[in-house]
Amino acid sequence: MRWAALNDAAALVCKLAGIVPEARTPELRNYPAIMRDVGGWRQSLAEQGIDDLAAMMEPGLAALLAVHARGLSAAPAALVLWREFHAARAALLDLVPPLGIRRRA
Repeated sequence: MRWAALNDAAALVCKLAGIVPEARTPELRNYPAIMRDVGGWRQSLAEQGIDDLAAMMEPGLAALLAVHARGLSAAPAALVLWREFHAARAALLDLVPPLGIRRRA
């Protein structure tokens, strides 16, 4: 659930930045289940990474919404937050092993 909420928050950040939210690929949607199936150190790193990503996004999105509520443009800051989110999420997605190696380690 937290992974889906993070990606929903990222879609809102995209809107605030004035860019089109990306499509949700099966890899994005199924990431938590994939990492549970993989297990081991990859799962541990993924769980910690998701916690870290949430720690970044929660206050960032709250600040963007506060700026937006005051009628000011949040676009520049939203674009920066989107880029940071996207880079961090890409690092998490890199933990997914190739298909032939998706076994508990």
